[in-house]
Amino acid sequence: MAETLPGIRLSGLHVYPIKSCSGVAVEEWDVDERGLRHDRRWMLVDETGLFISQRELPRMALIQVRIASHGLVVVAPGMSPLAVPFRSESSQLLLARIWDDLVETEKVGDDADRWFSEFLGVRCNLVHLPDGSIRPVDPAYGKAGDRVGLADGFPFLLISEASLADLNARLEHPSPMNRFRPNLVVAGCGAFAEDDWKRIRVGPIILRVVKPCARCAITTVDQRTGTTGKEPLRTLATFRRSGTKVLFGQNLVHDGTGTLRAGDPVEVLRSR
Repeated sequence: MAETLPGIRLSGLHVYPIKSCSGVAVEEWDVDERGLRHDRRWMLVDETGLFISQRELPRMALIQVRIASHGLVVVAPGMSPLAVPFRSESSQLLLARIWDDLVETEKVGDDADRWFSEFLGVRCNLVHLPDGSIRPVDPAYGKAGDRVGLADGFPFLLISEASLADLNARLEHPSPMNRFRPNLVVAGCGAFAEDDWKRIRVGPIILRVVKPCARCAITTVDQRTGTTGKEPLRTLATFRRSGTKVLFGQNLVHDGTGTLRAGDPVEVLRSR
């Protein structure tokens, strides 16, 4: 039975086309079988094919991405804009590693590789996840047929505004939501209410809340400057620790496709 909690709504919707680069706030966006369209469909890898993120290179926060009609437009300080087509012009396949997953990707092209290597100061390749490359969600948390792009493990990350407000009340300097890189931000519920949700409907999409998100050093990267510190992870660890992990936000897997819009109602269909 659905829980009647009037006023919960989708207040923010964010797409991250290139893994660990800047996000794009959108008012409405289509959901396909992997999650938000274009979300984490591109990724940087090192010379061995291992994914690169702000964990190792916080300077990636300075790479801004815009979604245009023909593809991505990528900009960064001191660099000319780079155009990245939606479909790779290269036919060169590259086996990329994300944590324990090996994923078949396509290299975008030499120009993109040179651009990112110059800005980041390391040799790297920009790769794209083609439509035919299937990456299942971890079966410990998903079901047969669940798919994900190049995100760490799940199609969606959700955080409530109230949870961030609770954290910020404990910090000397408040942290913006972009430190935590959610896809879905919700308003109108209590702090950490999302921890108790098991199944929700956001607009037309039903989502399963499958796993708390264990936070890493990326939360300590200032997304405006690319510099690092100790907060908010240090404070989070004082009240959100579970074993060796620090938890903030929830990972979700969706059932079905459709279009999400900022302001969509959020209905809790099942709690834990």
